[in-house]
Amino acid sequence: MGNLMGSWRYKEPSTVEECDSTWETDSESGEHQPGGEEEEDSGISESMSPADAVRGAEQLDHGSPKVPHHTRFGDMMESSTRMKRSFYAAKDLYKYRHSYPNYKEPRHPNEYRNLRFYLNKIPLVPDGIYIEEILTKWRGDYEKLEHNHTYIQWLFPLREQGLNFYAQELTQDEIKEFQSTREAKRRFLLAYTIMLDFFGIKLLDKNGNVARAPNWQDRFQHLNESQHNYLRITRILKSLGELGFESFKLPLVHLLLEEALVEGTLPNMRHSALEYFVYTLRQHAQRRALLRFAQRHYQPPKNFIWGPPKKKRIPASGSTVMKAGKNEVVERSVGKARSPREGRNNLERESDDMDDRKSGEWKTAKGSKLLQEGRGRVALEEYIETIPL
Repeated sequence: MGNLMGSWRYKEPSTVEECDSTWETDSESGEHQPGGEEEEDSGISESMSPADAVRGAEQLDHGSPKVPHHTRFGDMMESSTRMKRSFYAAKDLYKYRHSYPNYKEPRHPNEYRNLRFYLNKIPLVPDGIYIEEILTKWRGDYEKLEHNHTYIQWLFPLREQGLNFYAQELTQDEIKEFQSTREAKRRFLLAYTIMLDFFGIKLLDKNGNVARAPNWQDRFQHLNESQHNYLRITRILKSLGELGFESFKLPLVHLLLEEALVEGTLPNMRHSALEYFVYTLRQHAQRRALLRFAQRHYQPPKNFIWGPPKKKRIPASGSTVMKAGKNEVVERSVGKARSPREGRNNLERESDDMDDRKSGEWKTAKGSKLLQEGRGRVALEEYIETIPL
């Protein structure tokens, strides 16, 4: 019947700030962290403990900024426009990290179709292909992996509906059964390595560490130009967390951020990596470490919008705030009248302060034109990223 009681208590977040708890304390309640404990039997892999995962995150926080090897038109556009966080992305990943608080189980929760698929008992639908065929014949077949759009929902199941309506959503009971089935987890990791190879990445060890594959140059060039694959990466990261491999996310996201921001090999990925990939991680410390790493290397630095929220300026004691059109003017209560020049100078300074805090406002015709030109691109990125797979 699903989480009916949760649906009564659950309050939908209405702002990005309500969705993002990254910069709050580690002891914050409410963040669900499945897969955090080390499991006795994990197929061909063993999960990292929470302490090791946090230490790994802290180790990312090193080095000095390095300018990417090349720039792109998007960088120039971003320097002229103030980007904003996507509420749709923030809300989607908030629900994921909190284990879907308004979630309702599918109609047939006991079929365990995802588990049976990974046990090679049923084929994926509608193609009729078994998991063993994919694992033995699809590795390195980049054309098939690129153009077939029905397998990804079966290889990396989630507790949400994707574009392949034949694929079944995961249930809580099925997740528990999957995580305790050695053969299913073994095949799941093999499927993960096939997709990593498709992206130009290789899995190094049982802790999820990754590095460039021998074919990385060709594959990175393809990945940089095929942005629909960023949706696949988001799905893969989510599925890793659902099926007991939460610790595998951190190494992969860090590598992608490094390639996008430091090496400049995946410049088109940087927005998706920061807006989506980072926020699939359930531990606050890991998200903060990744974002600090990204902030040191992001260009231009002033356009980095994923850092800690800025502290709001509090008017001095005895001051009043009045509305003046679109601008708020702070006027101090004083005993004597000001000269026109003094009042005009103070107003200009305070208006400048307000303008600095109003992200995305434009005061010139040229700025408005640039904003109109950039809005279509940013809106398109948000639209593409929010389409479920």
